[in-house]
Amino acid sequence: MSRSLCTLSKGMMIALCNASKLSVTSHDVKVKKQLSQFNKTPLKFIKSKDGDVIDCVDISQQPAFDDPLLKNHNIKMRPNNYPESAFVEANNKPITQLWQLNGRCPTGTIPIRRTKKEDVLRAISIKSNIGKKQNYNFHKTSQDNVEYVIAAVEGESYHGAKASINVWEPQVENHNAVSSSQLWIYGGPYKSSNLNIIEAGWHDPSHDVWWLGFGSRTNGYWTTIGYWPSSLFTTLANNASAIEWGGLVVSSESDGQQTTTQMGSGHFPEEGFSRASYMRNLQVMDESFNSRPLSNPSTNANQPNCYNITLGKTNGWGDFIFYGGPGRNPNCP
Repeated sequence: MSRSLCTLSKGMMIALCNASKLSVTSHDVKVKKQLSQFNKTPLKFIKSKDGDVIDCVDISQQPAFDDPLLKNHNIKMRPNNYPESAFVEANNKPITQLWQLNGRCPTGTIPIRRTKKEDVLRAISIKSNIGKKQNYNFHKTSQDNVEYVIAAVEGESYHGAKASINVWEPQVENHNAVSSSQLWIYGGPYKSSNLNIIEAGWHDPSHDVWWLGFGSRTNGYWTTIGYWPSSLFTTLANNASAIEWGGLVVSSESDGQQTTTQMGSGHFPEEGFSRASYMRNLQVMDESFNSRPLSNPSTNANQPNCYNITLGKTNGWGDFIFYGGPGRNPNCP
């Protein structure tokens, strides 16, 4: 089975991006402990041309299994149910990554990017900024250092979501800043301590897990990256109650000014194709794993003069959004 590189944390998948070296002060002990938890002893390691080190870790020793809820977990290698728009996995056109030019991980292992100090510091910063309130749903709260633009659907029973995401390289103001383009899958009522949120693909009731996949019918390949067991959740165990697509910026204000961290391409949605970032073919999945268009979608931007979003629909793109912005500008000082 073709596998894509991912980084796992305790009990869930998290994405960690590259950054320059950070200074470490009072977090030394905490960082060292977390590094030892994340970086498992590899059977083999591969040095990538971009400076990353890829550890080939025994699949049963990956960090996800540090979670006591996953003790004695029986690993699922592939879904029993695929979305109707996905290809069944094939090895004739695997997804390749830069590190694979220097080797491959042995059978029975998974590739995990070796976590660095700056990765842990950034994760700590994100957790302290976003997760410091009991209500994790920042879209329904007011937090000065979290800015977002979203398109959303809610009010039905959802079993998955998808999007084709136009990827850029936004500029961030400092090493602790985050600029993200993603989709969110929610379970439970908003403004509730029992709200579950993940960024996954679809629910497989036969395995009772939420899968994350990558690929498309157009490009002729499909890869299953991993999954979250439903046992980790309460309100997301069987289905989702809301889906959101959009962008997120987490960055402390500089001397009372708006951050210069960009969202998307750094251009406003009104600038359109080839300049503004977009997501197209926004769809949700029903209980039969059929993809369907959005019903009564809405949009929201908490700082529209800094970052904004527009929603549209065409025959070729289906439901789509243009979104993003530069952050600080004359209308957003």
